[in-house]
Amino acid sequence: MLRAYGDGNLFGEPYGEGPIRVVWLHGWARRGQDFFASATELASAGIGSVALDLPGFGSSPVPTVAGGARTYAGLLSGALQAISDEPLVLVGHSFGGRIATVLGATHPELVKTVVLTGVPLVRRTPGAKPPLAYRLVRALHAKRLVSDEKMEAARQRHGSTDYRNASGVMRDVLVANVNESYEPELGQLRVPVAMVWGGDDKEVPVDIAERASALLLSPHTLRVVAGIGHLLPTEAPHELVVTVHGALS
Repeated sequence: MLRAYGDGNLFGEPYGEGPIRVVWLHGWARRGQDFFASATELASAGIGSVALDLPGFGSSPVPTVAGGARTYAGLLSGALQAISDEPLVLVGHSFGGRIATVLGATHPELVKTVVLTGVPLVRRTPGAKPPLAYRLVRALHAKRLVSDEKMEAARQRHGSTDYRNASGVMRDVLVANVNESYEPELGQLRVPVAMVWGGDDKEVPVDIAERASALLLSPHTLRVVAGIGHLLPTEAPHELVVTVHGALS
């Protein structure tokens, strides 16, 4: 059953009867339900957790302020304080892992361990310029020589799937998120970090995890699961359970 957390605008599914020790943070355009199998397995071992729907996804309303993972970390910090008096294990997939990394760096008093999977923490390559046709329409739109309708048509034609599917504040959130990189937070982290990665992750390849690991000064591990892609939380949920058990021991 969903519960409200923080200021009442953040919803999540609690698992288990004991005190909450783990918080699950999902990826972009996903929801807390991705962690159902992992959270259920932990609950059977007596470990309580909560899988949050991040603002703008699932049951949680769209945030009133646009921003990337750093903004979302600010939105979640109060909820974490309300969830537990003890530091929590934060498990973050993709976008959720970016938020977990920022929280671990900026609010270490709230975090016992950060568990990351499929998280784009550093940029793969320098960003390619948008197509010339799109840049031309955008420039003309800025000068009010192209209508809003034609500008949106260009966005739909040239934007990524996530960009095309987002609108309003959430499109601004996506743009902010895509343009962030987390080298400062990786160097600032002092809480332990456990990475568990799909060996076949094409969206965020293992080399991203390796490059991020090289920036960490905190205790950290990286475990690669062969044959698993980007959606490790649903493809191999037990692997997260193993990692969380290690973080709690």
